[in-house]
Amino acid sequence: MIGTANGYRVSITGIGGNAPERVMTNEELSQLVDTSDEWIVVRTGIHERRIAREDEALSDIALPAVQDALEMAGVSGPELDLIVCATVTPDMAFPATAALIADRLGSSEAAAYDLSAGCTGFMYGIAQAYGMLAGGVCRRALVVGGDVLSKIVDWSDRATCIVFGDGAGAVVMERVEQGGFMGFELGADGSGGMQLYLPAGGSREPTSSATVAAHGHFVHMNGREVFKFATRVLVSSAEKLLDQLGLTVDDIDLYVPHQANIRIIKHAVERLGIPEEKVVINVDRYGNTSSGSIPLALADAVRERRVHKGDIVLMTGMGAGLTWGSGVMEWTEEMAA
Repeated sequence: MIGTANGYRVSITGIGGNAPERVMTNEELSQLVDTSDEWIVVRTGIHERRIAREDEALSDIALPAVQDALEMAGVSGPELDLIVCATVTPDMAFPATAALIADRLGSSEAAAYDLSAGCTGFMYGIAQAYGMLAGGVCRRALVVGGDVLSKIVDWSDRATCIVFGDGAGAVVMERVEQGGFMGFELGADGSGGMQLYLPAGGSREPTSSATVAAHGHFVHMNGREVFKFATRVLVSSAEKLLDQLGLTVDDIDLYVPHQANIRIIKHAVERLGIPEEKVVINVDRYGNTSSGSIPLALADAVRERRVHKGDIVLMTGMGAGLTWGSGVMEWTEEMAA
């Protein structure tokens, strides 16, 4: 699915990011599984990741990011019309984490729901919020992207435990006079769903002593196939959207890819021909935070003053589903985080 902007102009007016305090280094991981700092860095580019406390849920990690985004936008909780939370690790199956966040913000009149699209969740979330805002259904939206993957990782599985970390980001989206989102390209290939999945806990395999014993409540990933998919789709999705918009790579001022793996990012950068100085990379400090990946990276770019009013920003994600999504926007605000 690909589309260009119509209706009201919509942009990001506030952004925030947050990660748990605890840092887990590669050296610490080497005490749990057969690995080393060098092995992890060469294959993933990750040096450390953040890990939530036992009593920390997604809403706890997301709330500071949400509050920063609201403050930057000058918007209060009761002024929000829509709250979307993109995650695969909600506080609980229901109620939606978005509803729990709404309650803590005093957003009693806002529509609030969760969205599941794996690591692409944030891109799906901002595309949905854009549609609601551009269509005139609402005026102010909050999109949260975040995951607490440490809760669903098998710490004896080297293929997954070295990759994932915890974190969340949030953006406020509003109608603007100029600039804003120019278009989106989204897609999914369910035939690859079993390459990255959580087998048990749903209606297919309800929780039981057997599913727990079989490690069915942990992430299962075919790393080789996911890598092949990611390196292909990060490039193709971005190229399709740029072509639809009549833009070239030279028009892009900042590229924010999903922070899955440094080799995947470098492959996409080389294939697209984007100069390294235009690429945001923080996978070395956070690991793969799934739906939190792109908003955390974008929040870092804002804090480091790497994005300015009028800049053209390209974001591309991919993840479980298998899903993918790209968005291009003209940055509207001169933000100071």
